[in-house]
Amino acid sequence: MQNAKQRLIFALDVDEFSAAEKWVSELHENVGLFKIGKQLFTKCGPQVVQMVRERGGEVFLDLKYHDIPNTVAKAAVEACKLGVRMFNVHALGGPEMMKKTVEEVDAWCAATGNQRPIMLAVTILTSSTEETLRAVGIDLPVAEMVPRLAKLAKDAGFDGVVASPQEVELIRAVCGEDFQIVTPGVRPSFAALDDQKRVTTPAAAITAGATALVIGRPISAAPNPLDAAGQILAEIDAALAAK
Repeated sequence: MQNAKQRLIFALDVDEFSAAEKWVSELHENVGLFKIGKQLFTKCGPQVVQMVRERGGEVFLDLKYHDIPNTVAKAAVEACKLGVRMFNVHALGGPEMMKKTVEEVDAWCAATGNQRPIMLAVTILTSSTEETLRAVGIDLPVAEMVPRLAKLAKDAGFDGVVASPQEVELIRAVCGEDFQIVTPGVRPSFAALDDQKRVTTPAAAITAGATALVIGRPISAAPNPLDAAGQILAEIDAALAAK
């Protein structure tokens, strides 16, 4: 199950430090990383990253940086200083932004001897549909936009992308087998869809080639969260064994 554990990222989508502590304490043995997003980081700041790390957990800092190249690059270095294992930017920020970020992070890690975090680029949010894209002036379908953005990220030196599990095979076709694909929008059969649109099961996502799965409410809203996490781990493990 250890390999399966490294594939499971729990979304700490809470607004209180104490709630984050509770989930880290309860789930750290079953979860590879804890995702800290905008709500929790805005409320609690770097202290919540430190808390997860002090309890033996790893952090996926999900702030989706999207700004001018210098601003994003400097923010990424600060993420490195926090000791996060993984962070992300928006691929729609463009190749110059992503290349500058890679350069700054690589330079800081080389100068300090720190391990480089896994750098991911967000393609198209899993809550978005083609109607959503058209509303903001993007006429290409999701199936074309996602691999295009993934290829931009790879060419810029990023390690992988965040993308819907439904686009995993499209990304693999243009970015190869070593490119990491972290997939939200994963819903086991026992969970509700909530506001996600492009979803699939944990087993299907792993079988398609996803590297890791971000899962929040299917665990946190379950009657027994620890049991729900265990069911998901078993499903991931079975899918890995069948590959």
